[in-house]
Amino acid sequence: MISVKKIIPILFALTLINSCKTITNEKNLIEESQEDIKVDLKSKENQLEISFSCGEDEIKNYLADGWIIVEEYSKEKICTWKSFPATKGCDMERDKGCKITMPDKIGQEKIYLLRR
Repeated sequence: MISVKKIIPILFALTLINSCKTITNEKNLIEESQEDIKVDLKSKENQLEISFSCGEDEIKNYLADGWIIVEEYSKEKICTWKSFPATKGCDMERDKGCKITMPDKIGQEKIYLLRR
């Protein structure tokens, strides 16, 4: 019985010491990860992503301001929609359930990644 009473405080002290080391290691990891985020934010200050759709293209204004195109890609986008009645007797103003909406004009959306 005497040996058990001596072992319990020793085990408690060892557990306490080990847990304190873990906490300090976590603090160091958190501080290091915050520094990485700050560095990434600084490098992205001179980046800009803009998009033009349906025939609009004002990229010349950005190029005149000193921006350089790093990446350019495009995808389809619906420019306008048209609505028509589902049946002949349908009143689109009164009965919203009988109105069918479909794409009218499909164009291109150009997305630019710019950097100074």
